[in-house]
Amino acid sequence: MTDPATPPAAAAAPTPVELMDQVARAAAAYYRHFAALAADRGLTLMQGKTLSLLREPRPMRTLADLLACDASNVTGIVDRLETRQLVRREVDPADRRIKKVLLTEEGEQTVRQIRAELVSGLTGLEQLDEADRHALQRLLGLVFPG
Repeated sequence: MTDPATPPAAAAAPTPVELMDQVARAAAAYYRHFAALAADRGLTLMQGKTLSLLREPRPMRTLADLLACDASNVTGIVDRLETRQLVRREVDPADRRIKKVLLTEEGEQTVRQIRAELVSGLTGLEQLDEADRHALQRLLGLVFPG
């Protein structure tokens, strides 16, 4: 029998593998939710991710790097988004060989809607006080720099 005056032994710290598994579960849950919100707007997960990366105009090559896919895949994704008038391509004035992709007004509105619904669906983030949000941001920056 344990003595109630004795504090319980501290739980062992999670191992890096356990933390990695927890991050993977969190990322999977996030992307399931993101994919559902994109699908509600007739977009694939990759189309939604592409829109979300366009906070500023980006060259096609940069999009391919950020999406971790082949440049030819990005061309198809951007073609479909352009057909839906969510993005447009512009020639980079500094280097006319480079095509930059940017959101149209409708694309910006779509991204705002998806982000708003993402945040409202992640109620755990809203439960964090300011200090915890700063701590989480700092820790994520340490684990995933850049």
